[in-house]
Amino acid sequence: MTVNVRDLRPDDRADVEAFARVRHLALPYILWTPDAITHRLAHTHPDARFVSLVAEEDGEVIGTAQVQLAHDSPEPGQGMLNIYVRPDRTRRGAGDLLVRAAEKHLTEHDATKLYAWVLDEPANRAFAERRGYGASRSAHFLRLDLTAGTLPPLQPLPPGVELRTAADLADDPRPMFELDAATTQDEPSDVDTEFADYENWIEEYWKHPLLNRELTTVAFVEGRPAAFSVAWTDAATGRYATAMTGTARAFRGRGLAKLAKNDSLHRARAAGYAQAFTGNDTGNGPMLAINKWFGYEICASEVRYVRELG
Repeated sequence: MTVNVRDLRPDDRADVEAFARVRHLALPYILWTPDAITHRLAHTHPDARFVSLVAEEDGEVIGTAQVQLAHDSPEPGQGMLNIYVRPDRTRRGAGDLLVRAAEKHLTEHDATKLYAWVLDEPANRAFAERRGYGASRSAHFLRLDLTAGTLPPLQPLPPGVELRTAADLADDPRPMFELDAATTQDEPSDVDTEFADYENWIEEYWKHPLLNRELTTVAFVEGRPAAFSVAWTDAATGRYATAMTGTARAFRGRGLAKLAKNDSLHRARAAGYAQAFTGNDTGNGPMLAINKWFGYEICASEVRYVRELG
């Protein structure tokens, strides 16, 4: 059996579907669709040097990698590689070949510090450590059964608070951009991010095929955007995911993020979505508490591994 690594062929629907299938089998807590995969390839900022790779064994895609520079970070030289192999096709060399190809790509573009998310399982962690990566922060994947009927009831809105959907902002999505930019900076991470390019944000995020504008809720206070909960959905599988929940600093401590997320979850359930997913840094106690209040349960964890290149 021979394993080789090559670029994903975005114009080959079967190739993209195989990529999505491997990702789903390895990481079923994130929404993977062919359209989302090709969108990311086409619309990630050029400075990210983003590539998607596949490991192929005798014509079958058994492993995947998504590789890029943290172009929107104020610290240069940071690279990210996320490698996933089909759980029933491990120990065939696919992961090792993908790591080598990913590291080569990043170092050719001047990366000096590499980050990779690794599922918190002994074999996966040992794989990363053998290649010189050291453990950093960790995060949880959480799941909520929307068919169970256990969502907290909708709460009355405080005076001056209005809930709108992202669809209501179709003519001018800048309030969404401003919230995303402000809250992303405060999200727990070992790679700082600064959104400054509105036009790129429109192409990469606002037009993302998984973004469900009708189920994304934005809380306004006296007409000012204050908090939001971003919904991604895959109608074919009945799955809903919270891509981001956040509150602008000036409006924190009022429960606005909880109001926005509860509104979005209730409407997702009414629309027929059965499973809801989200993710939280293990150190983000306030958001973990909110998700526990909703009824989410931890279904898996991952660890961020880091390697500094000498």
